[in-house]
Amino acid sequence: MFKSRLNITLLPIYLIVASVSISFTSAAQSVIIPIETQNNALVLQTDANKHLGTIYFGKKLTNNSEYLQVSAVYKQTPDYTGVLNSAYTSSGSRNLVEPALSLTHADGNNSLDLKYVSHDLKQIDPNVFLLSIVLKDPVYDFSVTLFYKTYFKEDVVEQWTSIQHQEKGDVTLHKFASANLHIKSTAYWLNQYHGDWAKEMQAEESKLTHGIKTLDSKLGTRANLFQPPVFMVSLGKPATEDEGTVLFGSLEWSGNFRTDLEIDYQDNLRIISGINNYASTYSLKPKETFVTPVFLYTLSTSGKGVASRNLQQWARNYKLLDGKGTRLTLLNNWEATYFDFNESKLAGLLKDTKKLGVDLFLLDDGWFANKYPRNGDVAGLGDWQENKTKLPNGISSLVKEAQNNQVKFGIWIEPEMVNPKSELYEKHPDWVVKQPKREEHYFRNQLVLDLSNSKVQDFVYGVVEGLFTRNPDLAYIKWDCNAVIYNAHSATIKNQNHFYIEYVKGLYKVLERIRAKYPKVPMMLCSGGGGRVDYAALQYFTEFWPSDNTDPLERIFMQWEYSYFYPAIATSNHVTDWGKQPIKFRTDVAMMGKLGFDIVVSKLSGDELKYCQDAIKNYDALKGIIWQGNQYRLSNPTESSVASMLYLDENKSSGVVFNYLVNYRYGANSSSPILLKGLDPVKKYKINEINLYPGTKSSIKGETTYTGDFLMKIGFNPDVNSARTSVILKIEAVN
Repeated sequence: MFKSRLNITLLPIYLIVASVSISFTSAAQSVIIPIETQNNALVLQTDANKHLGTIYFGKKLTNNSEYLQVSAVYKQTPDYTGVLNSAYTSSGSRNLVEPALSLTHADGNNSLDLKYVSHDLKQIDPNVFLLSIVLKDPVYDFSVTLFYKTYFKEDVVEQWTSIQHQEKGDVTLHKFASANLHIKSTAYWLNQYHGDWAKEMQAEESKLTHGIKTLDSKLGTRANLFQPPVFMVSLGKPATEDEGTVLFGSLEWSGNFRTDLEIDYQDNLRIISGINNYASTYSLKPKETFVTPVFLYTLSTSGKGVASRNLQQWARNYKLLDGKGTRLTLLNNWEATYFDFNESKLAGLLKDTKKLGVDLFLLDDGWFANKYPRNGDVAGLGDWQENKTKLPNGISSLVKEAQNNQVKFGIWIEPEMVNPKSELYEKHPDWVVKQPKREEHYFRNQLVLDLSNSKVQDFVYGVVEGLFTRNPDLAYIKWDCNAVIYNAHSATIKNQNHFYIEYVKGLYKVLERIRAKYPKVPMMLCSGGGGRVDYAALQYFTEFWPSDNTDPLERIFMQWEYSYFYPAIATSNHVTDWGKQPIKFRTDVAMMGKLGFDIVVSKLSGDELKYCQDAIKNYDALKGIIWQGNQYRLSNPTESSVASMLYLDENKSSGVVFNYLVNYRYGANSSSPILLKGLDPVKKYKINEINLYPGTKSSIKGETTYTGDFLMKIGFNPDVNSARTSVILKIEAVN
């Protein structure tokens, strides 16, 4: 039926080293491009008119030549346009659905017709390949290059687009998506997230219906405060942890995003994701190249757990800064002092840092500004000199004091923001994002600095460089961002439609400069909670702050949802005084990521301090498994009285299970055993309870051995109840 012009069989994309053309023996030539990872395939094909469409997206077929037979087995309504399955849908010509790209040519024409020209494949390393596909308009000198970066073992794809032209004037881009997926199934279920301050990552699942569902943000910065960019789509039926086909997706962009999910009249799903084109019409000059951010996705046919473990492994290996490295445990002063501190009070906290047994002391907000002292959140932001009243001997004396106590020292900054009551605002009002003819409107009593301005970029970079120049032993930065953008306007940009895009590009320029000079310094991506985390930003940061809500009961639910998309090593979890749970419960919950403390150590009882010290030692012994191991969700807190999470090393020899009571009604407990996952069925394991509070004994009989087969089919009961609300179990394989 098919004949190769090159007399070779169709090869998976990770083996192709040159373009391959396949032609029908009785039809026009057709180019087939199968993009395969270890378990999945996205297959593109040109039609007789050289339009590039998706003919298959799903589990990889054993015989890759059979991809060409997929379309014939569907008996759907005819495609009247011929481009419903377009790999990158353009507007203004034959398309009748939501476009990925919409524009106005230099001559005023609004139509675009993209046709296949060529494709090329480059091997980056044994596991990573980069495919580029050039599409061009046959009438206008306008082209688009589609990029597909595949991570074979992790089943992860990063997709983006570059847009360029050589017309005689500017081309106006009205919409410019990064990716355009086309998926066939009998039904589609969307799991999306919403939130607010202290209520991040609230999950909602619903069946998609015909029309368009849009997930987006228009906040400018800390863009995912109300609507995170991450989402899941289950095919056929809602996926569970271990069953069903599910796609995880997210845009790698720290500004306004937009994802459209459209079920078309053929009952197929089209997912189009990219920068939000809200107030962002872009004028593209001749020979200029516009590169969209990356759209990230992974597909699992074995449930959410596989998808999340693939994404976490990919993040540690390729995206998160120092993802295979280590992290520092810390003591933060924020909830101990807020803005009320001085050198002597901080010296006491530094001694507590050593006593507690963590690695680093973190000085939070309030250490800077003199004309308008930073004694609250209403003044001083932007004036980054040490406050002489609080710190007469400067930060350097605190760094030395930390060294004397054999701990490291870190510091909080919020360099993108400014209080109107500050010297910076008085000296450089043109550096502030605000409309010149509108009344200022504040978020947390502050405004945003205009990072599209190169002078502001230099200033923000200088804040960090100045701290390290004066304090070369500084060991940690907490980078905060607490305001959204109101009255969007730049005093220096000629085309205000470019502002939202240029702001984020300016942020990345600053972060690239910082990382070029200080490549390994740990930095927390903070934003009044989880208002900013995305994988474009996490290239520059070692960790992120999920929420200001540190109530451990609330955190169990938040951390559960975050774990689908981000690895434990990236999640900053602090023990604080939020919530009514005892110190053991609070510490145990915080151990499920990167552990920190934000408490008054001197107020702990003797037993509480002893417990924390011992827990930190246990954490230090287990953190390699928590940070780098495979994560298995065992008991969902939204469906059970008990939440249970397992971290298991690659050899399936050591693991740790965190178990918590999340329902405090009478008699609530772990009445049934919890099925473990990921173990070697042949190996024998012992299970012991750790992190016991002083003076208590475990009800777990640690001398009993179980096969992995037993633990995965029958399970193990952690004996969680109202008297044992938090139980941590260590699993060890035995000979």
